[in-house]
Parts: sequence; structure tokens; C-alpha cells
Amino acid sequence: MWSNGRFEAALEAALPVAIEVRPMKRAKRFRLRFDEAAGVLKLTCPWRTSRKRALAWAVEQRDWIQAQIARAEPPQPFVPGMAFPLEGEDVRLVWNESAPRAAELVAGELRCGGPLAGLPRRTERFLRERALETMSSEVRDYAAIVGVQAAKVSVGDASGRWGSCSATGRIRLSWRLILAPREVRRFVVAHEVAHLVHMDHGPEFKALERRLFGPGVPAARAMLAEWGPRIRRVGRG
Repeated sequence: MWSNGRFEAALEAALPVAIEVRPMKRAKRFRLRFDEAAGVLKLTCPWRTSRKRALAWAVEQRDWIQAQIARAEPPQPFVPGMAFPLEGEDVRLVWNESAPRAAELVAGELRCGGPLAGLPRRTERFLRERALETMSSEVRDYAAIVGVQAAKVSVGDASGRWGSCSATGRIRLSWRLILAPREVRRFVVAHEVAHLVHMDHGPEFKALERRLFGPGVPAARAMLAEWGPRIRRVGRG
């Protein structure tokens, strides 16, 4: 059994930036904000709230935290010569107006032609199509393990979450996951497939999530927290 100190340290390690917890006598609920200048999360909570409980609540807000951090960092628009991650490995965006308009990945370069004004749109289209193809296949593979099937798989760019699963079996995933390392992407896919069976986050859901993804769930979740701010900046601005 972990001591409270070790458990609190593990919770803090799951957050992408440092946090200050401030119990206040007049506070009636949790309130979290990201101090951009200091690069620190500031959490106020009711006076008698334990630090352990406050940190656990903050960890549950990871998607919101990542979105705030991403907004605070400079955007990384798609321009000729820029480097960005694809499945965790940096590739360089190479533009030549006379080259084919459809983007093509060749030897660590994403090559794209046509008018410069359309380069961001064509680059994102390539990444969205690759993300949909890759993650649709992964959804099918995970779903087959438990004998279920997703009604539909689609990609989007929600600012506050990496994936969702509706009660009707529709799974929607962020196309930006194709930028992150494979294990990060597959963790989110496994998480959403587990929701095809259990719509809550109870013990049965967590057991199925571990069965699908394997024993590395905590590490993958921490890696997602680390990579999230970076991949949210790609293609913006």
C-alpha cells in the first residue's frame, strides 16, 4: 500500500505542469486555472479538502489542462520547411509548387505541391486521412477481441478531448493522435473501444481497458499528457 505522500507524488507526476493547491475557507467547490506567466496550475478548493483528493480531481481535468497549455504556447502553422511529429517521429514539410498537389510521405519528408496558399489545407487533409485509416483499423482490431463492433469511426479536432464514444456505438477520435507515438494513439483507441462495452469508468471498464491495451495504461496516459500540448499546436496559426 502506498503512503499518502507517494500517492500524491504519483498524482502530481500525472499532470503536465506543476500545481499549487490552495484550500480556502470561503471556497464551496473546486476551481482550476492555468497561470500562463508562471506555467503553473492553481487549484482552489474547500478548506477541509485533503491534498490527495484535490490532486485526484485535478488529474481528471487533464484534457482541459492540455487544451489550456496548448493555447498558451505559440502555434505551429504548416509552412514550408517546418518540422512536426508524425507517429512520434519528426518529418519535414517540403513544398514545391510544380510537384503533385496530393501530399506524399517520402524518406522523412512530407512533400506537397500546388499553390502555397493551399498547403496547410492539403497537409491537414493528408494527416486526417492517414489518421482515419489507421485508427479505423485499430478500432476494428480491438473491438474484435471482445466481439463488438463500432457503428462508425470518424476523426475531428475537439479542443477538450482526444476521443469519445456515444451510446449508439459511434467513436470519434482526434486526428492529432496520428502525430503522437503509436502507444499513445493506441491507448486512446483502446479506451474508446472499452466504452463500447462499458459507458462509465468503473472497475469493469478499467479491467477491459487493461485487457485491450495491456499493462502499460499508466505509462501511456502519462505520455499522452506529455505529448498533448505539442500536438495540439501543430497546424494552428
